Amino acid sequence: MSAPVRVALTIAGSDSGAGAGIQADLKTFAAHGLYGVCAITAVTAQNTTAVTTVEVASMRVVRAQIEALVADFPIAAAKTGMLVNAEIVIAVSQAIREFAIPHLVVDPVMLAKSGDALLNAQAVEALRQHLLPLAAVVTPNLPEAEVLAEMRIRSEEDVVEAARRIAAFGPGAVLIKGGHADTPLIKDLLLEDSKWTQFEQVRIPGRNTHGTGCTFAAALAARLALGEDLATAIPQVQAYVAGAIQHAPDLGSGHGPMDHFWRTR
Repeated sequence: MSAPVRVALTIAGSDSGAGAGIQADLKTFAAHGLYGVCAITAVTAQNTTAVTTVEVASMRVVRAQIEALVADFPIAAAKTGMLVNAEIVIAVSQAIREFAIPHLVVDPVMLAKSGDALLNAQAVEALRQHLLPLAAVVTPNLPEAEVLAEMRIRSEEDVVEAARRIAAFGPGAVLIKGGHADTPLIKDLLLEDSKWTQFEQVRIPGRNTHGTGCTFAAALAARLALGEDLATAIPQVQAYVAGAIQHAPDLGSGHGPMDHFWRTR
């Protein structure tokens, strides 16, 4: 008898261009052999150049989606993305705690690749106080880490200090991604159990990087659902995202989407 399919949950916004958000998450789950389910926090009208409209779901609807899913699916891991406002952050946090959803990866989505704001200031504080303590790992990029840690990051020493500040909010681990740094090597720094580990990946040049943060967090959640630890999973996630960029279909005129199924082509 074959092993049962693992189920992963994404709680995030919908990207009509399908490069980021729940669309990217579900494709990433599928690429890792998982069955993906979703709770949608907002519907966006966007393409590779801009977010033009955002319609936010009520916290009641977000909560109802999560309740329906945990009542019928054995959730092995989850990740959060665009949560929009403090009310949704708190509703999601309460549901995750109440239903004991395991292996939570928090991607603190604050800006779209186009630069459009996706999380308001009140929600950032709610994220710190309510959601981060429930996370197995939080995966900010450098600008997001600056906001969460309330400091500027200009050096590797600053990255270390930012990770310490974010860890003080209680997540199991902090992974600060270095993709926004202007360096040929991307350096992702993990703080877990007071231990520091740096993971390096050669930067893949090009404009097709829409949804990299969503995809990274979803791939990490998938590998945690499959039983890997963070130190084992992170290099595999880095390689998966790099391959998705390298094999991108080159669509749109802005930051183009990646190929989430490049390993099956």
